[in-house]
Amino acid sequence: MTTTNFGMVGLGRMGANIVRRLARHNITSAVYDVSPDAVKALAAEGAVGATDMAHLASQLSTPRTIWIMVPASVTDSTIATLAEHLS
Repeated sequence: MTTTNFGMVGLGRMGANIVRRLARHNITSAVYDVSPDAVKALAAEGAVGATDMAHLASQLSTPRTIWIMVPASVTDSTIATLAEHLS
């Protein structure tokens, strides 16, 4: 299992490109998105794919840093769901 200190939730154009830029500097990211295809695409590029937010949290070493890059309409619910899996 690969562990990392950085997670990204939301792999649209901006989130995915942030993960790619970090990878250029040898920072491996754990990634999650509601679209499994988006997760698979970045995992194929070297990111650590997660199947859900609990899995994402388990892929991260502490202290955890998670960037949430989702539409404003789902930001609060995404934070609430993710918080259930973090200390």
